[in-house]
Amino acid sequence: MTEHDTEVRTVRRVSRRLLPFLFVLFVFNFLDRTNVGIAALQMNDELKFSSAAFGLGSGIFFLGYALFEVPSNLILVRVGARRWLARIVITWGLLACGMLAVRTPAQFYTVRFLLGVAEAGFFPGVIYYMAQWFPANYRARAIAGFMIAAPLSRVVGGPLGGALLGLNGVGHLSGWQWLFLIEGLPSVLLGVIVLVYLTERPAEADWLSTEQRHWLTRRLDAEQPRMTVSEDSPLRALALPLVWLLTIPSFTTSVGVFAYNFWEPTLLREMLGTSYLSTGLISGGIALLAAGVFISAGTISDRRDEPCGLAALGLTFACVGFVGLALPHSPLQVIALVVIALSLPIIGAPFWCLPTKFLKGPAAASGIALINAIGSCGGFVGPTVVGFFRQTAVGDTGAFLGIAALALVGSLVCVALRQLTVLGPTPQGVSARL
Repeated sequence: MTEHDTEVRTVRRVSRRLLPFLFVLFVFNFLDRTNVGIAALQMNDELKFSSAAFGLGSGIFFLGYALFEVPSNLILVRVGARRWLARIVITWGLLACGMLAVRTPAQFYTVRFLLGVAEAGFFPGVIYYMAQWFPANYRARAIAGFMIAAPLSRVVGGPLGGALLGLNGVGHLSGWQWLFLIEGLPSVLLGVIVLVYLTERPAEADWLSTEQRHWLTRRLDAEQPRMTVSEDSPLRALALPLVWLLTIPSFTTSVGVFAYNFWEPTLLREMLGTSYLSTGLISGGIALLAAGVFISAGTISDRRDEPCGLAALGLTFACVGFVGLALPHSPLQVIALVVIALSLPIIGAPFWCLPTKFLKGPAAASGIALINAIGSCGGFVGPTVVGFFRQTAVGDTGAFLGIAALALVGSLVCVALRQLTVLGPTPQGVSARL
């Protein structure tokens, strides 16, 4: 068997073993954090939540998430990804189910904050874990295969959530309570499966042949970057200027992503006057279109080595979409929602390849966590700002123009970062470009 044959078969085997399971985990992760957007169609009226209360409750999740992101990833490195990811998945599933007990804004804020604490470290932990398994020239496609779960969770979650709202009154529970219960319980079971199914590192993978294990270990060791800081210095990695520069597009992307995710069902229903189920179906259809963009962006990023260029392009499209969404009472608003949905996947997989171009080991874990933690603060800002402005004279226009301006800033930073190179050699012996 040639070296190329070993490479192809090894990467294919790793992909088939890990990606479908990680994909399912992220479907429920994204579903359990964003299904509140569908629940709001019924929950807000029943519990008398104002737009500001809902926006704050949706966004406060990300404060807990951001505060515990770096500590969570450092613990993951110490105790192992398998154990720590299992803990994360089980606790977020239990808290997602706990949403059905919410009755007041204060309870809503509390459970959403605790859900953020429980989920902290999952996304950066998986990105770090995947860097231990996929060579650099396959990494964007692998991350895309994982991140495609975000839009596909809306394909499933939109219609499913709309249908579950129709269970209103069954078993003395409201439809929104059934939604949280039925979508939260599978995460608890999946967390238990994580302990059995995930393998910590390639050297321990008895599902790979000896030749495949040796090839993958050698390849990953050979392409490790020459770091600015020691790989055993995770706290020093937090001081790297390049890490902090990457937090800017991470933040601006999250503002747009979660403003869109939490408010899209409400905006669609207001624009089109549709039923709960029809709103969920339309939302799911838009997300299905976005899912195809994820794979294309990851493939282009790997083949052309253009992660920053693609991220800049995606943020530019997002800026255009939010400007269109700011136009009051315009039929272009629905088109703008589609543009935003299609722009966000262009950013995701290419962007998250960047930290592992210049960080490895515990330093990569802490650096990725910091970038995602600052970005997660955008998840608080986006929904909260929209909720606040909807209750003022400025309305949606001011909120969406502000988000558009942030997307433009993120795009400009990515353009600037594109001019940089990292020190580590690629397998072809040339410096890798950001």
